[in-house]
Amino acid sequence: MKRFLKKTACTCLLLFLLLNIIAAFHAWKFTHFYNDGRRNKLPEEMSTWEKSQIILLGVRISKSATTTHPAVPYETVLLTTQNGLKLEGWWIPVNAAKGTIILFHGYNGNKGSLFPEADRFRSLGYNTFLLDFRAHGNSEGNTCSIGYKEAEDVKLAWDYVHQKTTQPIILWGVSMGAAAILKAVPEYGLTPQKLILQSPFSTLTDAVKSRMRAVHLPPTPLSQLLTCWGGIELGFWGAGFKPESYARNIQMPVLYFYGQHDIRVMPHETQEVFSHLSSAHKQLYIFPDAGHQSFCGIDGDAWMKKVAAFLQ
Repeated sequence: MKRFLKKTACTCLLLFLLLNIIAAFHAWKFTHFYNDGRRNKLPEEMSTWEKSQIILLGVRISKSATTTHPAVPYETVLLTTQNGLKLEGWWIPVNAAKGTIILFHGYNGNKGSLFPEADRFRSLGYNTFLLDFRAHGNSEGNTCSIGYKEAEDVKLAWDYVHQKTTQPIILWGVSMGAAAILKAVPEYGLTPQKLILQSPFSTLTDAVKSRMRAVHLPPTPLSQLLTCWGGIELGFWGAGFKPESYARNIQMPVLYFYGQHDIRVMPHETQEVFSHLSSAHKQLYIFPDAGHQSFCGIDGDAWMKKVAAFLQ
């Protein structure tokens, strides 16, 4: 009996160690990008064989490249993070501006994907400032913390625009960009006039779960282990990164967008973040035919109507 219990305990210990090694390996691959110029497939675009390879070898993610540029006059701006990374942004002014809107993209995106929103904001009379997060687009770095350290990038963009103009500043962000805004505003004491948030995840663990679901892996316990190891590898407590918690410190007006068919962010996450916002002036609009995507591209009229009314 003793031998059996000892053998069982050793087997459990070995399985536990193996599971943690796999989780640490996958977390590293998920947060470290490669400069190979390849297009990254979405999980739903992959074949069963490709998903099987990801399960065994982890996902290899190429750093996104900003290949398109504004069709209107703009200024290229370089900002420097605390650890010396150069971040590239575009300052795009308009005549007789009412204010400035700073736009932040999502995970593995880049500022070149934000033209549809930026063009509409300028048509409403606002300057726009578009930024590549660290490890994205034309910014330096190869390590992404899914919004945790990117909160510093939000602060740097805020400081640049705040120094450039005394007019109102509005922050707009999608997915990881929205999560970074929720962390940055209370952490750095930023005072934007308003926020426009699109589909932020509730917690980092929830964001990891969505990736697990996309490649048909069980969300537990792997998602918790990946969150833990990802944070350890990048120097923070991953399980403590909770945009829904930061929302409690958001008091300025918020316009919140979500897509009814979003497979990345679950409805309960949206309700958690939105309900925790302390703002007395918050609006939630759900696009009935949209997923995790640009809403002004799928329903431009509804998007424009809601945004224009909110900005007045």
